[in-house]
Amino acid sequence: MTKDSIYLTVMFADIANSTHLYEVYGDKVAQTLIFRCIECLKKVTATYQGTVIKTIGDEVLCTFKSPKDAIDAGKKMHQSLDEIDLQQLGIYVAPNIYIGIHYGPVIEVKGDIFGDTVNIASRMKSYAKQRQIITTEDTIKNLPNEYKSVIRLIDKTPIKGKTGETCIYEVIWEEVENITNILDSQMIRMSCDNICTIKLELTVENQSYLMNFDRPLIKLGRLPNNDIILNNNRVSRNHATIEFRRGKFFLIDKSTNGTYISIQGKKLLHIKRDEAILVGTGMIGLGVIPSANASETIYFKEI
Repeated sequence: MTKDSIYLTVMFADIANSTHLYEVYGDKVAQTLIFRCIECLKKVTATYQGTVIKTIGDEVLCTFKSPKDAIDAGKKMHQSLDEIDLQQLGIYVAPNIYIGIHYGPVIEVKGDIFGDTVNIASRMKSYAKQRQIITTEDTIKNLPNEYKSVIRLIDKTPIKGKTGETCIYEVIWEEVENITNILDSQMIRMSCDNICTIKLELTVENQSYLMNFDRPLIKLGRLPNNDIILNNNRVSRNHATIEFRRGKFFLIDKSTNGTYISIQGKKLLHIKRDEAILVGTGMIGLGVIPSANASETIYFKEI
């Protein structure tokens, strides 16, 4: 730390798949949607005594005096976007965000911030998937003890400019009956050597497919080589795969229009050239938001 630097918690909050929003909704609606989301993120930042340094397109860079304030703000940002009313724009689900946080020394110059801490926070954001808060050991060391129970080590990786490997952590923020707890139950089953009993049932157009240890891969798309074939112009030829890895079912999107995943009826993910974990029950839409009334909706259920 130099004599001109101060310690702050730096956060990047980035709207997921913003380019795709313009493709789907058009420039005017997408711009209005992103503007409302950015304003929501700014409002939450102020509520937790943070400072918005700047907005960069669909991304907000902000700082907080303590890691606790930053983590609390990150949780609230996710929750607040879920609550935005966008129906007048013809949009019923707000986009998700990626959040990266790091605590350390920064240099402030004319309202902007610089230094390694900013770079690391940006890198944490790049590791985040939709609806995740990703942070570092320097951040969690400075959190109150009661926060340690919602922190999970997810990876160790080299970071440019740093010696050795950096520990990367996820902050679990969703409520009790959520995906995180379902993931925890999965890990318990794995630790009991029951990995072979974990199964996922997929159902579409009255036909069922069972995934498990013996059938770890199912392909989805328009071409005949896929296991689940949906002949729809929103569906890519080889749209996605579902893979069983490390006791979890991963949906990996490879498509042009992306894949929508409704989980537990409480949250909607849109992934494009990305992956997400299927847990509990829900619906999958290839290129479209899944609906219970649509014949091409794919239902999934852990059994």
